Amino acid sequence: MTQTTVRILDVPFIHTTHRAFIDTLVERTETNQKTFVVTANPEIVMHAQVDNEYKAILERADYITADGIGIVKAAQLIGQPLPERVSGYDIMMDLLKEADARKLKVFLLGASETTNAQAAERVRTDFPGIDLVGTQHGFFDWEDPSLAARIQAAQPDFVFVALGFPRQELWINQHLDQFTKGIFIGVGGSLDVLSGNVQRAPEIWQKMNLEWFYRLVKQPSRWKRMLVLPQFALVMLRKRGQHKK
Repeated sequence: MTQTTVRILDVPFIHTTHRAFIDTLVERTETNQKTFVVTANPEIVMHAQVDNEYKAILERADYITADGIGIVKAAQLIGQPLPERVSGYDIMMDLLKEADARKLKVFLLGASETTNAQAAERVRTDFPGIDLVGTQHGFFDWEDPSLAARIQAAQPDFVFVALGFPRQELWINQHLDQFTKGIFIGVGGSLDVLSGNVQRAPEIWQKMNLEWFYRLVKQPSRWKRMLVLPQFALVMLRKRGQHKK
C-alpha cells in the first residue's frame, strides 16, 4: 500500500491520524513486518538540514510522524495540511494498551537505570497482559553486540527506544538489519514520563498547542534547544513565500 507523505524541508511525514497510525502498527505486528518509526519535531527536521548522515537515516525509516505542533503548522503553511499531531508519547501509550490487550512482547531501551526500572514497573503494574521481555538503560557500551543479540533472542513486538535524538535513530538504523521482526520507535523522553519522574503538560496546555512552553517552564535548561523553534518558523515562512510566487 502506497502511503501519502508531506515533505517538510524534504523530510517525509506520513499523512495520518493518530488512531489510524496505531492500527497500522498493530497490523504490522500481526504479520511480523519489521518497522522503523521516527517521531519527528522541528528540532529533528532542522538537524537533518545540517547532518547528511542523519538525513539518510530518516529516509530509511518506514514512517515519520508529526511529533510537534510546529510540524502540523508548517504543513499548513505550505498548503499540504496534516490531519493532526502524532506524538511519540501518545503512540507509546496506545501501543502499550494494544500490547496489553493482545498479550504482546515489549522491550524498553533507554533513560537512566533508575528511570528505566521505574518505567518497567509501571508497565508490569498498569499493563499486566504485556510480556515485558527485556529492559536496558541508556548508558551502555554502543559497540557491545550483546544488546542487539538479547533483543533478537527475545523477539519483542514493540521496542521503545528512549535514547534521545539523534542517538535513538542512529542506534535503530545501525542495528535494524540484525532483527527479524518488531516495531522499533524512537520515543525521546517518554520513559521519563511513563516512570512518573517527569510530568507531561496538562491537557489544557496541549489543546492550546503550548506543551513546548510548559516543558520549558518545568525544565529551563531546555532553552538552548528551544532556540531551534523560531529558526524553523522563519525557514518555513520563507518556504511559504516561495510557494506563493
